[in-house]
Amino acid sequence: MTAPIRIGMVGGGFMGRVHRMAQRLDGDYQLIAGAFSSDPERARSSGKALNLDPARVYTDFTTMAEREAAREDGIHVVSIVTPNHLHAPIAQAFIEAGIHVICEKPLSISLEEAMALRALVRRHGVQLLLTHNYSGYPAVRRARQLIREGTLGELRLVEVDYAQDWLSEAGSEGWRGDPALAGPAGALGDIGIHAWQLADYVTGREIDTLSADLHTFVAGRQLDDFAQAMLRYRDGARGRLSVSQVSPGNNNRLRLAVYGSRGGLHFDQESPDALWFARLGDPLQRLSRNGPGSGAADLQASRLPAGHPEGYLEAFAQLYRDFACSLRGEAPPDIALPDVDTGCRGLAFVEAMLASSQSNGAWTAPAYPTD
Repeated sequence: MTAPIRIGMVGGGFMGRVHRMAQRLDGDYQLIAGAFSSDPERARSSGKALNLDPARVYTDFTTMAEREAAREDGIHVVSIVTPNHLHAPIAQAFIEAGIHVICEKPLSISLEEAMALRALVRRHGVQLLLTHNYSGYPAVRRARQLIREGTLGELRLVEVDYAQDWLSEAGSEGWRGDPALAGPAGALGDIGIHAWQLADYVTGREIDTLSADLHTFVAGRQLDDFAQAMLRYRDGARGRLSVSQVSPGNNNRLRLAVYGSRGGLHFDQESPDALWFARLGDPLQRLSRNGPGSGAADLQASRLPAGHPEGYLEAFAQLYRDFACSLRGEAPPDIALPDVDTGCRGLAFVEAMLASSQSNGAWTAPAYPTD
């Protein structure tokens, strides 16, 4: 049996619990170190609750990176689950220590920071996974494969929407409402970047220019709680993106529709076990996870027989499992894990959205990195 990969964690909260569950699901990782809080008592309490060696519970990430790198039994990879403004400095400390990184999105709070991390990853030869977990769903991978095979024909339209309601009233923002901690984008940086990545991953098409409108509905809020854009793709396709955290009745309604000259696809994150496919002129089909016609990419991301639902945690765990394969030098199917380049391109999208909205919707080209 392959030994689990030694992993550490910086940060905590809700997403910390999600990441730890994802790490455990397939037995690929063992959590052995962490910096869960800068407060010594909280750090010790968190470490004790996770049955960690007290000597490997830290109160700052710099010390953790240095000491773990110096140990023969040190961690191989670190998981970063902190507010956005800390992603880049924490990732930098561990990359420079030669430790692989799993980072919550967004990669940083600016494209400049993200590009600096990209250079560090290449210089130190480490791997970085960005947890855009929706790309771990089997249905999403099946949609990507169908498009790559040309099943839809020439792509014409891409529509992606992400609606939530938890910011419909003032006072619930937490650190996500503080530009110093969250960065310059609110709903756009929190869920808009997920919507962008889902469309980007499935279609494989890059946005050429976009016309954006960001708005803040709740009085006193410093960051956007709504964003929308018209999209023009480099191959001539057109698109639309809309994200809102002030839409009552919506929890995590992330939906993607892609239409081509020969057919269309529709995915709904709240019903993730199915992909809806319409071949032009034929009845609408429900393609079940692990059902007839499944391919290598989506079968590899499916753990249970069709009809036994899999969802958010399994998709999250799939990224961890695929990253474990990559760290071990194994070869999973062609699934294109979200990495440091994905993070840079995502920040280029965010900054183009901000610039366009500030210019009254002027068509703006994302400054995607080039080699």
